[in-house]
Amino acid sequence: MMSDISDSGLPLVQRVVTGHDADGRAIFKSEDLSPTRMIPSGDAAFLTIWSTETVPADLNDERDGRDLPTGLTLERGSVIRITDMLPGKESPMHRTNSIDYGIVLQGEIELELEDGRKKTIGQGGIIIQRGTNHLWRNTSDQVCRIAFILIEAPAYLHNGQPLPEEKPEHQ
Repeated sequence: MMSDISDSGLPLVQRVVTGHDADGRAIFKSEDLSPTRMIPSGDAAFLTIWSTETVPADLNDERDGRDLPTGLTLERGSVIRITDMLPGKESPMHRTNSIDYGIVLQGEIELELEDGRKKTIGQGGIIIQRGTNHLWRNTSDQVCRIAFILIEAPAYLHNGQPLPEEKPEHQ
């Protein structure tokens, strides 16, 4: 039997995927337990749960959405991933053309905007990130686990001009 804890001591993420059988009835297609994996910048560990290449999603695409390329932010379509932000670490300042829903599952995270304003979001808190320039900072001594759902969106228009994406270099 699989352990529910990864080598890093963090809980594994359970993923259950449904689909349809030959008669069009609902089935369980797969189930797995997986750890998050460290990203190149070393500030967080990610696990992509599912992604789509388009919005709206194609429900007839039988590929495993975990296997589609997404980058650290979002290239196109949508993605849901689990992010473990490590204690004392922070992300680069970045802006993406997406609406991002962040649900804090464990711990707390500080969200800083480009002008230096900050908010701390605790366990159970939800962040709606609307294409603004921001960074994430874990000021605690515990891992902060966040479920992020990113959905492709056109760039925010300021005075009729799209604000540029500013993606982290470790894409």
